[in-house]
Amino acid sequence: MKIQILIGSTRQGRISERVANWVAASAMEQPNFEVELVDLADYDMPYFDEAISPQFNPKRQPSEVVKKFLAKVAEADGYVIVTPEYNYSITAVLKNALDNLAFELAKKPVAIVSYGSVGGARAAEQLKGILFAVKASVVPMAIALVGPHSVIDEDGNFIGDTASPYGPDKLLVRMLGELAWYTDTLKAGRKELTGVK
Repeated sequence: MKIQILIGSTRQGRISERVANWVAASAMEQPNFEVELVDLADYDMPYFDEAISPQFNPKRQPSEVVKKFLAKVAEADGYVIVTPEYNYSITAVLKNALDNLAFELAKKPVAIVSYGSVGGARAAEQLKGILFAVKASVVPMAIALVGPHSVIDEDGNFIGDTASPYGPDKLLVRMLGELAWYTDTLKAGRKELTGVK
């Protein structure tokens, strides 16, 4: 199963890369996961300004960088989006990336790892609605980190309390287990529906 971890912030001094590395390290321990980090900083996409929604435009001609991004995300079977909370919502760069999608995430599972005030929960709730709109399937379990600086070091290692059965490290493993189930199940369903992977 190809799993992509999307880094949802591009600003200077971001912590999302360290959080994504923590998620990736745990995901790599999941059997059958082939893990790839996808950094929005590598895709300098213009703000979405197409005249027609991508889902309703069969003659769409996106820019080269958008094509590159769409081709990359289409490769995966499942995703984890790492998002901070900015002003009670997700980042503009993440919203823009999602607005450029047509059906690349359709019938594919997405798990959410958020951080910030109240663990980024308000951003995560808004993100769920956006993911529904691009036809993705949202994994019910999510991770909401309060004070990620204090529990994840600069290399993406978890340095919080490992004794607690309800700590972020244990919850992440459980969430990735759910992602594995949804990924496997939906991949089989897509194959049955279309005859292709």
